[in-house]
Amino acid sequence: MDDQEWIGGKHSLLEAMRAGRTINKIWVAEGAQKHLTQPIVAEAKKNGIIVQFVDKRKLDQMAPGLQHQGVVAQVAPYAYAEVEDLLHRAKERGEPPFLLILDEIEDPHNLGSILRTAECTGVHGVIIPKRRSAAITATVSKTSAGAVEYVPVARVTNLAQTMEQLKEAGVWIAGTDVSAKQEMYEAGEVLSGALAIVIGNENKGMGRLVREKCDVLLKLPMAGKLNSLNASVAAGVIMYEVLRRRRAEG
Repeated sequence: MDDQEWIGGKHSLLEAMRAGRTINKIWVAEGAQKHLTQPIVAEAKKNGIIVQFVDKRKLDQMAPGLQHQGVVAQVAPYAYAEVEDLLHRAKERGEPPFLLILDEIEDPHNLGSILRTAECTGVHGVIIPKRRSAAITATVSKTSAGAVEYVPVARVTNLAQTMEQLKEAGVWIAGTDVSAKQEMYEAGEVLSGALAIVIGNENKGMGRLVREKCDVLLKLPMAGKLNSLNASVAAGVIMYEVLRRRRAEG
């Protein structure tokens, strides 16, 4: 994986966003001049890019030598796959597709952990949205313990549309939702065969459109007092359940 690339300064960053460059995240110095940062924040919001306000010294550390004017952005050097590549990978292995769809997972550590477990459980690929989602960064790569090199990630403009394409290709889509009636262990045949599992945002869960496109909604059984798990833990539990069933059938 290449070194991460940085962009700094109001004009460079605005131009990059308007040109549609893939920007993972933007950092803005607290106390930076409003006329410099306001247009950046507005454009980022429009494009669904995560913005974080930090101490100016942090920017100096992240991008040493860069004349950043109080704004720094990280650009993804990662080469994303196409959804067709993921399906082709399953076909090449002679296995029914096993995919993950991540609906706006924002924490790069969560994304990295999910990729690591995906690699361990035989997932053929992961699909993420272009907007409001953590992208493949050095942090993700590090957290994934190198799994990012082995599990292809496709980045799509419209998750709901992509789900429709997967259905047409014969893939069954199971969404994870704390309010679902059916528990994962009662899912019967649902977790067998060609399958894509949807994991929702850390706080909001799945978006309405994405939820509506699922063939079935499943929840993880909860025995404790808390009613939700960290997104990467929940993803791991269900990935291993799919692996267990595939092994039992194999």
